Amino acid sequence: MPLDHIDTVVIGAGVIGIAIARTLALAGRETIVLESAGAIGTETSSRNSEVIHAGIYYPQNSLKARFCVAGRERLYAYCRKHGVPHKNCGKLVVATDDQQVPKLAELQNNAQRNGIDDLRLLTAAEAREYEPELHCVAALLSPSTGILDSHAYMLALQGEAEANGTVIAFNTPVIAGQAHPNGIEIRTGGDHPYALLARNVINAAGLWAQPIAHKIRGVPPQTIPPRYFAKGNYFTLTGRPPFGRLVYPLATAGSLGIHSTVDFTGQVKFGPDTEWVDEIDYKVDPARDQIFYETIRRYWPALPDGALTPGYSGIRPKLVPQGQGAQDFMIQGPDQHGVPGLLNLYGIESPGLTSSLAIAAHTADILAQGR
Repeated sequence: MPLDHIDTVVIGAGVIGIAIARTLALAGRETIVLESAGAIGTETSSRNSEVIHAGIYYPQNSLKARFCVAGRERLYAYCRKHGVPHKNCGKLVVATDDQQVPKLAELQNNAQRNGIDDLRLLTAAEAREYEPELHCVAALLSPSTGILDSHAYMLALQGEAEANGTVIAFNTPVIAGQAHPNGIEIRTGGDHPYALLARNVINAAGLWAQPIAHKIRGVPPQTIPPRYFAKGNYFTLTGRPPFGRLVYPLATAGSLGIHSTVDFTGQVKFGPDTEWVDEIDYKVDPARDQIFYETIRRYWPALPDGALTPGYSGIRPKLVPQGQGAQDFMIQGPDQHGVPGLLNLYGIESPGLTSSLAIAAHTADILAQGR
């Protein structure tokens, strides 16, 4: 099979992959995106809360903190410029008992270390002025948190990328790869198998990033992290929306908790929870609604019986197993794995959507510097 030569191959047409492809196309790089599914963003990118995060939870100087804060500003600007539906609705992080109140101050201090200085501590009475149906003993107001239509956003990125020369090859799984002195060979399956020799390869395959890396000969297996699946289930609310803003309970280890969000049709959804699974399965178990009722009623006691309906689920690409706390994004280049021109993006979970344009800019900068 003859090799077609190209500057850059991006593997994965989720929000990270197409954001990277769009950025590279605008920089004049010849780019092709290889996607095993038949459309953009069919997994993690379209199975999340669609929240524009402020960046308040992540450790100072972590990639998550840096990319979330920078990405949020880029994302709001992009949505305004390209007509992507979005709303800067704000968020309340709530303490539902007195023991949790000090954690709100800790969260505010962490946000300040990340450069976020617009958070405001509220008393219970002040919080109810914003959301009368809310139960809490105190709350933290995040004015810069918002929501967006993630599919419209990805379509806008796709349109820009393609308008600037990017080709997106759907139904084109990567089946093998090989590092060569003059580039990286990528072989694909599907109805029309072919082979490419790319100067650069960006592995942005999300849940499948580790299996893709294992398929590229020359990548040391010991540099590829293990992967774990943390499933997040969502339930939708039947009836009148109780809140106009996002409402988050205080985060627990590995999760931001079962929170309340509203979309552009007025539909309220609650989630995600955290369900560790061994395989990718998007079915929502209706029996999990008991966890939801119990958790939601801590901040919305008026939730009626029978008001929750199974919605959808997503899978977080975790790099650490259950019980090992937080993780950061992992962006591996030649310094880590020794293969020139290859970037592996691992563990791009929340706030990946918010961070997408910042991650894309960082990736383009790495390629421009040849590192």
